[in-house]
Amino acid sequence: MLGILTFGDSITHGGGELQWGVALQGWAHWVARALGLPYSSYAVDGADVRGVVGEQIPAFLARAQQPEGPYDLGCLYIGTNDVRGFGWDPVAFEAGLREALAFLAERCERVLTLTIPVDLGRPRAGAKVHELNAIVERSARASGALVVDLRGFRGRRVLMADHVHPTALGQVAIAERALGVLAAEGVPERAAPSALIAPGKMTRIGRLRGDATYAYRHAKVSARAGWIVLRVKAGRPPTPAAPGEPA
Repeated sequence: MLGILTFGDSITHGGGELQWGVALQGWAHWVARALGLPYSSYAVDGADVRGVVGEQIPAFLARAQQPEGPYDLGCLYIGTNDVRGFGWDPVAFEAGLREALAFLAERCERVLTLTIPVDLGRPRAGAKVHELNAIVERSARASGALVVDLRGFRGRRVLMADHVHPTALGQVAIAERALGVLAAEGVPERAAPSALIAPGKMTRIGRLRGDATYAYRHAKVSARAGWIVLRVKAGRPPTPAAPGEPA
């Protein structure tokens, strides 16, 4: 068995700022470390489901030494950029998601996919997230994939000020939810991700500095969200990139 194979966007790709001395790496990478398995990721920042099917899967087929597998676990977390865009197409999303899950199911002993936090983005993605999550669960049932529920995933400790990207500790929290789902299926972890990190000592000044930085970034995100809402209400939609940085 070849370990863990992943597709997705920046949330799976990881990368970013330290948080209390913890480096930011993708949740699926933490899962691989916790299970003691090799890790192969084709996730790309800004990807949507079309990118998974049209770019990441072909990249895997072109570069992998054993493209037929078998892998222990396939991970797919996608949809954040689909649902935050102005051109949300649930029919096309479901078709692409099912294709990607089927591809993983052919090569992996188990497949894991994730729902998306309901409180997503600023401005909020809104009711579209519920529609997307229903698609994820329906498609997972059809392919036999396991589902990690992130609907209620929220809070300053685990999400950045944009309410989209996980913090370093947020990636650990997602990984531990995923490991809980796997444990229920008879796949025990060898070490909890939280036991693999050694956060730096947080002083009072460090906490205040962190509070100030978060407040500043949150104010910028909120101001931008307000501008977008006003533009839309005035019939002048912002550019496609305006909702915020892609995941």
